Amino acid sequence: MFTIIGERINTTLNQVKDAVEKRDADYITNDVKKQTQHGATYIDVNAGARIGHEEEDIKWLLEVVQKATDLPLCIDSPDPAILEMAYDLVEKTPMVNSISLEKDRFDPMVSFLKGKECRIIALCMDDSGMPKSAEDVISRAKAIVKELENIGMKRNDIFVDPLIQPLSVDGNNGPIAMEAVKTIMQDLEGVHTTGGLSNISYGLPQRKIINRIFLVMMMANGFDSAIMDPLDKDIMAALKTGEMIAGHDNFCMNFIKSVRSGEIKA
Repeated sequence: MFTIIGERINTTLNQVKDAVEKRDADYITNDVKKQTQHGATYIDVNAGARIGHEEEDIKWLLEVVQKATDLPLCIDSPDPAILEMAYDLVEKTPMVNSISLEKDRFDPMVSFLKGKECRIIALCMDDSGMPKSAEDVISRAKAIVKELENIGMKRNDIFVDPLIQPLSVDGNNGPIAMEAVKTIMQDLEGVHTTGGLSNISYGLPQRKIINRIFLVMMMANGFDSAIMDPLDKDIMAALKTGEMIAGHDNFCMNFIKSVRSGEIKA
């Protein structure tokens, strides 16, 4: 089944940032409950936007979010020390976002991950910068999966992020992502692929339709997870329809249930 990492509890979003500043637990609770009800698999929690306040903010968020849902969390920070602190506060086996091949990030993250029970998002980034081709993404994916396996992580717990980049910057970024995902899923059997779906449409009009079509095309190439908004009814409809067409919905029951409930409409 497709893994949906609910992206909405992120202080880069103004409403979330305001709620965190004001310690508005009701706003966060209501949003998390909606994500849970609408099909999220994990709730992503990111408190990195308020510089100098990340530690206190994520501690507060983790307490509020875990009271609002039984779902596991994706703890999300660029700071390995914050991730390690947050890991000790979660009640269920989390997903950790993220590790990359950048030395300053890789070394402390490997030290942190050894012996930990968690899933990990592995970014196809190294010290040379963002990947410029599908070959770059694939080679980095193979390298980071090998390193994670060396410390005992199982492929089923590794979610490779090909680093989806905007079409507005380079029209080849869509084909690069699709080619990379297809090869990763074939050559690294057992791993998952995920990423920030909406990155593809940055800077373009009518972003939601771009995201929907891109999701289905990525799924056709093996993409089995996304960091996305489960409250977007249209993209969830595209996801459930794509799952059915790909043969991942026995007797089409999930699709039929969603139509009957009004979640999928023509």
